[in-house]
Amino acid sequence: MRMAAYAERARLFAEVRAYFAATGALEVATPILSAAGNTDPNIESFSTQYVGREAGNATRWLRTSPEFALKRLLAQGLGDCYELGPVFRNGEFGRRHNPEFTMLEWYRVGADLGALMDDVEALVRRIAGAFNKPMASIERTSYRKLFATVGIDPWRDSDEALLAAAARCGIAAAGLSRDDALDVIRSHRIEPEFDPAGARFVYHFPPGQAALARIERADNCNVALRFELYLGSLEIANGYDELRDSDEQRQRFARDLQLRSERGLSAPACDERLLAALPNMPPCSGVALGIDRLHQWLIGSRDLADVAPLRFDLA
Repeated sequence: MRMAAYAERARLFAEVRAYFAATGALEVATPILSAAGNTDPNIESFSTQYVGREAGNATRWLRTSPEFALKRLLAQGLGDCYELGPVFRNGEFGRRHNPEFTMLEWYRVGADLGALMDDVEALVRRIAGAFNKPMASIERTSYRKLFATVGIDPWRDSDEALLAAAARCGIAAAGLSRDDALDVIRSHRIEPEFDPAGARFVYHFPPGQAALARIERADNCNVALRFELYLGSLEIANGYDELRDSDEQRQRFARDLQLRSERGLSAPACDERLLAALPNMPPCSGVALGIDRLHQWLIGSRDLADVAPLRFDLA
């Protein structure tokens, strides 16, 4: 990391905190270790063993985001809140990934997906202005319209057609799910064509990519109320209109764990405390934003090593 990046990082943190102070969100700190892990088949968690006798299950998982803990606070009536701190994802290392990175996550009670996109844009514009970074207007494009640019309909095209399109990207299609194929097409065919000076929200994802977002009818199909923000080709943020149905969320966790089992991956325990809290959580939307990638964009860097406090291979 360049020495100048430490001062830039401190300025970035200060701007984040000033924005939330001005817009009425409370900064909180939640546990980094949890008895439950992330069941997402595309995210691998770090785990460790507690050697004391007091905690029951000795396995503890390093958080991949503060999402579950923040939602439990929302269910207790906390209101608008945010957390700025470290998160951990195993097996992710490169110019855009580090196993340890800094995440900003926040929630707005009563906000829908459009209001949250407005909120994200206001924060990013404030930070860009503080760093004298020119910023284009942010386009808003549905996932379906994005894929139409390469002649694909993620809802109507067959599994075979999507796997064939993924194979044409140079990726072995055997064993890929429908959503895996869509991810390959997006990362290899669509994202590389994004204007480096542009910015866009992509919203209304296929239901299979809902994760913890609500599903609703729109454009004659079921869509996940979810968005991602791109600055150039960097995916910066991922937001949801949050699911509050604990039965539906339990079913999604079970599907995740089944897929993880089929892939020979670890099987983290489901977060029963989160599931118990969801029915008490108010209607809200939340978003996670990668601070290190935002820092990259601000200084025009193509390598996370320019902004990460310590690269994983040098820590």
